[in-house]
Amino acid sequence: MPQTTNPVRVMLLSWEYPPVMVGGLGRHVHALATSLAAAGHQVTVVTRHAEGAPLEELRDGVRIVRAPEDPPAFPLATPALLAWTMAFNHSLTRAALHASATDAFDVIHAHDWLVTHTAVTMRDHLGIPLVATIHATEAGRHQGWLPDELNRCIHTVEWWLAHEAGRVIACSEYMRWEIGRLLELPATQVEVIPNGVDAPVWRAAPSAVARIRARFAGDGPLIGFAGRLVYEKGVQHLVHAVPELRDRHPGLRLVIAGDGPHRAELQAEIDRLRLHPVVSFAGFVGADLPATFAATDAVVVPSIYEPFGMVALEAAAAGAPLAVSSTGGLAEIVKPGVTGVTFPAKDPAALASAVSGLLADEVSARAMARRARAMVSRRYGWASIAAQTAEVYRQAVAATPESRAAARAKLASGRPTIAVPEGNLLAPDPA
Repeated sequence: MPQTTNPVRVMLLSWEYPPVMVGGLGRHVHALATSLAAAGHQVTVVTRHAEGAPLEELRDGVRIVRAPEDPPAFPLATPALLAWTMAFNHSLTRAALHASATDAFDVIHAHDWLVTHTAVTMRDHLGIPLVATIHATEAGRHQGWLPDELNRCIHTVEWWLAHEAGRVIACSEYMRWEIGRLLELPATQVEVIPNGVDAPVWRAAPSAVARIRARFAGDGPLIGFAGRLVYEKGVQHLVHAVPELRDRHPGLRLVIAGDGPHRAELQAEIDRLRLHPVVSFAGFVGADLPATFAATDAVVVPSIYEPFGMVALEAAAAGAPLAVSSTGGLAEIVKPGVTGVTFPAKDPAALASAVSGLLADEVSARAMARRARAMVSRRYGWASIAAQTAEVYRQAVAATPESRAAARAKLASGRPTIAVPEGNLLAPDPA
């Protein structure tokens, strides 16, 4: 990767970073950090500690400072999430202060609402600009609703982060629209920079592909899903489509890679539909994920809510034919009939029809898979994405004097009260 002639010193704040990997956020921040470092930028990641990991290390050119949990115990579970987040931000802020005692920084880059308090504190303490990436929104995850106090509180933190940041990064045009609508931010303040994929990493060895195929496939086609088992990923609709797919394609099998709170409910539905011999739960497959993708005849991404659709890019990089719901960022990645097939979200019959089309015409499916893999390499390389992100940093730094004046004026006038609207926040405006 060519070295930049105008390096930036950046502190990235994230609640996930290897070895802490809960969802796609940890992979994103790790790839961004290492790509920025490879381009010659000075990168420090301040993140959550994991048992057995060093409190501080230099890895892949990135300085990693990890914040250990304080003695008071707050479980990382939904009922205690806000208490845990506040406690986490206290320890994260101390770790960030430690990092700033020995290194100078030009900009802070916060990833999602869980690091907001630390991000605003460090911006004010260091007097440098704040950039925020909003990977998803709470109302978006709930299809436009904020059903209880926890959701409404998270929404206000997201709003606060968006309005405190000098620049906001979104992963898709859909997310730029959602941020504008839900968080009342002008589109001119939101920069769209997609997530990236290190394409060569997703090319599995033929022996690994054969091993996965032997483990999960029967005497018919194999379809796959990968992701967290939560409602918004739409796995339930894929399960409901399996009986029809099984009728059309005898011997069909489905492998589900991943885990999450929705698993027990999915297993109960599979038992009710008598699909136990057809569906396999692989759990977290780790290093076997590229081979799992490549072993399938189609990877299905049935999301109800998907700000970007990282798993679709990863599956495409692995060479799998794609069938995705036409929602959110997925609709911007997959061009129907060119790089995959699409279907309306929450429609098992349409899902079955789309996937069946791929399985019935293997030549066409593999041609689309080749075009999708080439598209991933061309448009979603991390070197380009790191360069675009660094340019946002430079824009934020260039606007620092104005940002400081605006911050001082805001502080003098007091913090605004954030009104949380009721009803479906994503519903179309009345005509």
